[in-house]
Amino acid sequence: MEQHVTPCEDAPPPLMYRVERPVFDEAYLHTQLLHPRERSPKTIRQRLAQQLHCSSERAKAIALSFLPILTWLPSYPVKEYLFGDLVSGLSTGVMQLPQGLAYAMLAAVPPVYGLYSSFYPVLLYTFFGTSRHISIGTFAVISLMIGGVVVREAPDSMFTIQALNGTSTNTTVFIDTEARDARRVHVAVVLTTLVGVIQLVLGLLRFGFVAIYLTEPLVRGFTTAAAVHVFISQLKYLLGIQTPRFSGPLSALNSVTAVFSDITSTNVTTLIVGVVCMVVLYCVKDLNERFKKKLPVPIPGEIIVVMVSTGISYGLSLSENYQVDVVRTIPSGLLPPAIPDFSLLPNLVTDSIAIAVVGFSMGISLAKIFALKHGYSVDGNQELIALGLCNFVSSFFHTFAITCSMSRSLVQESTGGNTQIAGLLASMVVLLVVVAIGFVFQPLPQTALAAIIMVNLLGMFKQFRDIPALWRTSKIELAIWLVAFVASVLLGLDLGLLVALGFAILSVIYRTQSPKSVILGQVLDTGLYCDVDEYEKAAECTGIKIFHSNSSIYFANSDLYLNALKEKTGVDPVHLQAIRKARKRQLKKESAERESQNHKSSQKMSAVVKLDVELGVTHEVVAGGGSQNHLDVQGNGQVAETHTESDSEETRFLEPLCPVHTLILDWTPVNFIDSVGAKAIKLVIKEYAAVDVCVFIAGCSRTLLAELRTLQFFTGVATPEMVFPTIHDAVLHCRRRTAPPTIPAIQ
Repeated sequence: MEQHVTPCEDAPPPLMYRVERPVFDEAYLHTQLLHPRERSPKTIRQRLAQQLHCSSERAKAIALSFLPILTWLPSYPVKEYLFGDLVSGLSTGVMQLPQGLAYAMLAAVPPVYGLYSSFYPVLLYTFFGTSRHISIGTFAVISLMIGGVVVREAPDSMFTIQALNGTSTNTTVFIDTEARDARRVHVAVVLTTLVGVIQLVLGLLRFGFVAIYLTEPLVRGFTTAAAVHVFISQLKYLLGIQTPRFSGPLSALNSVTAVFSDITSTNVTTLIVGVVCMVVLYCVKDLNERFKKKLPVPIPGEIIVVMVSTGISYGLSLSENYQVDVVRTIPSGLLPPAIPDFSLLPNLVTDSIAIAVVGFSMGISLAKIFALKHGYSVDGNQELIALGLCNFVSSFFHTFAITCSMSRSLVQESTGGNTQIAGLLASMVVLLVVVAIGFVFQPLPQTALAAIIMVNLLGMFKQFRDIPALWRTSKIELAIWLVAFVASVLLGLDLGLLVALGFAILSVIYRTQSPKSVILGQVLDTGLYCDVDEYEKAAECTGIKIFHSNSSIYFANSDLYLNALKEKTGVDPVHLQAIRKARKRQLKKESAERESQNHKSSQKMSAVVKLDVELGVTHEVVAGGGSQNHLDVQGNGQVAETHTESDSEETRFLEPLCPVHTLILDWTPVNFIDSVGAKAIKLVIKEYAAVDVCVFIAGCSRTLLAELRTLQFFTGVATPEMVFPTIHDAVLHCRRRTAPPTIPAIQ
């Protein structure tokens, strides 16, 4: 028994959409309906005057954009924000101390320079940065990239010294670590200066959009590979063995080989200290994650590990009694500013570009996440300027390149930080340690710093979970992730980033080279047109093929576009031309055979008629087959033949070569077209016209139409009358054009 469900009486009636208008084409729209505004072109002088015009409002806007602190500091709500910023600043500063010491090891410079890099840039970013929540300072990926460059420019082999063993002739080779470290600091400082200059120039030129080329799968694959490099580089510190540091292609494999080849000389005490530190840090992080809603502030696991391991190392004299490597000298106070050695610049340009782009990409991506969460905006160009100033100015105070840290930023935001006052307080904590109590950390075991670094990599290693997720959602993005990861692991971070970026750009080209092409059909009683293969209600219009391809048309894919057009519609003008020529040859052959038969018949009839002429008789012969031969006898005795052929041959020749008489190109997704694409479209229009198939274009944007006019597309076979604003306009026009003429009734 059927049950009829009636709609609720209170339900509102459906919103109706009724439009009645003539069918528009581009010729009518351009000349009659749309009239562009008259704008007098500005001269170069007028443009410069407009750009250089200065007023009090504009000066204030420039000052506020260059110094974002002025936008929020005057209205800083002390009662609401100060306590949260204070707790957040102290928590972040306590976390920044061990990370600064640890990441300096990644940068291949003495640990104290990590503290310098955790003070000056943070102080500057407070004034020039637009994000209120990210924590600026040392970061593992950037530190590792710097370390690769530093080791390449100042390898251990440059500082080997041979010394005689007493009175014997044997010599001992050792490394002058003081000279090596001084040289490496010079390289890191110059590299940081160049990174700052590049970021500053890009920001002033409004090149903040460069980060969009580092797509998220690329960045995540790259940072995962960097985590692998960082983990491998810390193995020797965890095991307490001495191995050279490698850089360049296959450096990760070489480092692993060197570690395992010398693993028999592992310092057991160093290994035990490192493993215990790792276990403690992991447990603390797990507790922080499990009880983050109940804990007012996260437990500072890093500073606890640093303090406890430093105390144990000092109390048990691990360095002297158990040969455990420690931080050693940490000078108190800040070093005076110095001008970097710019003679090193030529060798560092390529590396500095990579570090500048990666550092900015990491910073702006995290800044946008926090800005979206807390309801404010960040300026990509100002972020470039801020990072550039932080790196450039700080490099004169012996720092290495910085960016935002993921782990510290999360701590700064989760502990109640509201503004960069928290970052300012964190830098004051670092300053206190550098000026007053830096010497306390001299007995700190390096294996404890390695443990801190390794445990902080857990978040990056969790990015391996992206692989199954991307496999389900986007194979192309998965390929970008894997290429970025594999290339960066095998070739090094600098070349790996270049390869990954190139592959990402190629993936965009690939998508334009292989767009989805479909035939559209009309949804019954609507003006909607959808893919006929995907939707049941979409039906093709009789004699009309509507072709849709979701790509622009330019030199790289114009041939592919035309091939897809011919394949999807099933209408190939070259093939139809071949059929027409074959049909024409066949008709010519049949015509020749008929003429030959008629000629023989005429000869026979001539003989009969000649005989009858002599008798004075005139004959009229009526032939079958739709033709008539009138044979009249003239006065001079000649036979006159009047031959009337039927139109059957011509009718056969003029029959349509295929049932499709019209093609409509849906250009709704076409963003641009170049001269090569325009010529290709005009050529295919001409080819289809030769086989009596008309081509129309629908859905062009006004910008695309302006480009077509600039390219002089509407000349010859292409006219504005062929272009329609919508597919439905084009379909209605085609139906009327091909409709049979109506015969008026006879009165």
